Amino acid sequence: MSGLLSHTITVFLAFFAIMNPVANTPLFLSLTEGDEPAVKRQVAFQSVMIAFALVLLFCLFGRFIFEMFGITLPAFRIAGGAVVILIGFQMLHGTPSRVHHPSAEVAAETREVQLSMAVSPLAMPILAGPGTLATAINFSSTSSIADIVITLSDFAVLCLITYVFFLTGERLVTFIGKGGVNVVTRMMGLILAVIGTQMIIEGIHGAGF
Repeated sequence: MSGLLSHTITVFLAFFAIMNPVANTPLFLSLTEGDEPAVKRQVAFQSVMIAFALVLLFCLFGRFIFEMFGITLPAFRIAGGAVVILIGFQMLHGTPSRVHHPSAEVAAETREVQLSMAVSPLAMPILAGPGTLATAINFSSTSSIADIVITLSDFAVLCLITYVFFLTGERLVTFIGKGGVNVVTRMMGLILAVIGTQMIIEGIHGAGF
């Protein structure tokens, strides 16, 4: 039981670090600035639901995707670990990851249609970006029911937390301040770098080196 609990916590921390709802909340507020409260709630809800659907898809059909493109699990773990390390490294330096965050031009275009923000850039690539999907496939790669359930359950809980953060974002940012957001972002970056390194080690070991 302790091993299962430890694995569950590890999966949750990996998702929490890479999605980082604390750091993404100011971004959500800026994208929905001036919108009606009902629109903000709808954008927040749709963004987390779409992100969950993407993770669900990759958890259930990740192995099929591997076979279709001729990808081995060790290769994916090494590549996915590198992506996660890159995101963590940029977060450690207080820089939003270009892999996980859209350009200013993309963000400006999405403001033309309010609800389109739920799909892009919020759901993809901010919440369910390459690092998140790589983490999901890595933790559910054995295709065992237990691993898939744990991965999806942890991500569902995190989606709920993210939704609450988005709705209470103004009070959260005011409470912890910009400095607090930066501290949390750097801490999450360190955790991500460690998790990415572990993914690469497992990939190298799985490749027989």
